[in-house]
Amino acid sequence: MNPAEPLKVTLVIGSNRHGRFGPVVADWLLGHLDDHPDLVPRVVDVAATDLPTTLARGPRAAAALADVTPKLAEADAFVVLTPEYNHSFPAGLKNLIDWHYAEWRAKPVALASYGGLSGGLRAVEHLRQVFAELHAVTVRDTVSFHNAGAAFDDAGTLKDPSGPDAAAKVMLDQLAWWARALREARHTTPYAA
Repeated sequence: MNPAEPLKVTLVIGSNRHGRFGPVVADWLLGHLDDHPDLVPRVVDVAATDLPTTLARGPRAAAALADVTPKLAEADAFVVLTPEYNHSFPAGLKNLIDWHYAEWRAKPVALASYGGLSGGLRAVEHLRQVFAELHAVTVRDTVSFHNAGAAFDDAGTLKDPSGPDAAAKVMLDQLAWWARALREARHTTPYAA
């Protein structure tokens, strides 16, 4: 393992609703991931993942897993982008998470959210509990967009980027630190879950 090797970060877009706002926020996040010198991003979009909700193995599940599982397994870290639906995160995101276990284990997860008044922060708090159960480490700082639709213009550009840009830098710097530390730890001492 080369400690200077860039970190592979998978951005998980957690919404699959028709007319969703997630891709706008995801594009903004990808810009920050691309600008971070240590991070190489790839994307898993829940809306493009056809995993059955029964958790039953079969041809449909095998096809979906063949596409998504390597993107999770190869990642050194994750950024999970979630909206808030009914005070929590979407069922499609939970389904993607539940289909995987070892892929999350002993890796850091940064959480970004969007929504109405709460900015998706209730969904983030629920995700922290889920990822703790999977032996993943969530980074403390987040990026959240309160009244997200009003924060971006029609072209998908933030109207006032100063606060979100600063929050993204802190969150991604923490993610990179944890990703390096945990990658080295997994390499030298396999994690026993």
